[in-house]
Amino acid sequence: MLKIEVLFPEICNLFGNMYNIKYLEKSVQDIEIIYTSLTDTPKFVDEKVDMIYMAPMTENSQELVIEKLKPYTDKIKELIEQNQLFLVIGNALEIFGKYIENEDGSRIEGLGITNLYAKRDMMHRYNSLFLGKIEDIKIVGFKSQFAMSYGDNSSNYLFDALKGPGINEESKFEGVRINNFMGTYVLGPILVLNPDFTKYFLKLMGIKDINLAYEEEAVSCYKIRLKEFENPETNYD
Repeated sequence: MLKIEVLFPEICNLFGNMYNIKYLEKSVQDIEIIYTSLTDTPKFVDEKVDMIYMAPMTENSQELVIEKLKPYTDKIKELIEQNQLFLVIGNALEIFGKYIENEDGSRIEGLGITNLYAKRDMMHRYNSLFLGKIEDIKIVGFKSQFAMSYGDNSSNYLFDALKGPGINEESKFEGVRINNFMGTYVLGPILVLNPDFTKYFLKLMGIKDINLAYEEEAVSCYKIRLKEFENPETNYD
């Protein structure tokens, strides 16, 4: 049975990204979804899970999540070294960095698992389309965020940014990948919009015969969206 742990869904649930999990649930027959709340001990501490997932949250919630996960930092590092599969979306990525900097220069210390740090600009939300690539798979999606990340991810990025920015407006490297830890600002929901990437993702969990839910429709929509995103006249601002 495939076992997926969803961390803190009561607060980590923005932009419809819980549908990444719903899509996996519809696509895999033998699957168990574990919803871990802020008051629970994460299952990954004592049990083996196949995937750990965290969706975007409000900026205030980021501090709650950091405080909750801090006692398990060493365990998370150990799991990453063991190729545990993680998918963290949107500003959930910032939880795992060095720190988050507010406009006044004050800092919220992160878990320090990645070498990135984030800077907030709460008066300006950044929105854009995104076209990227991982191996031979093109990725389509969106961005909507109050912070961007900085630091050198040139050796451990997740996607090449073909159109739209990477972790910040000056970068062409989007997200972070450390072994099978994957973090990205790209919304979508990314698994719903990108069927080839979803299959790639499921193969990392050992699923071989993959028939995605609504696969024909998903592929058709992906091709239409990809053509639009690749159009030179498409505005990414």
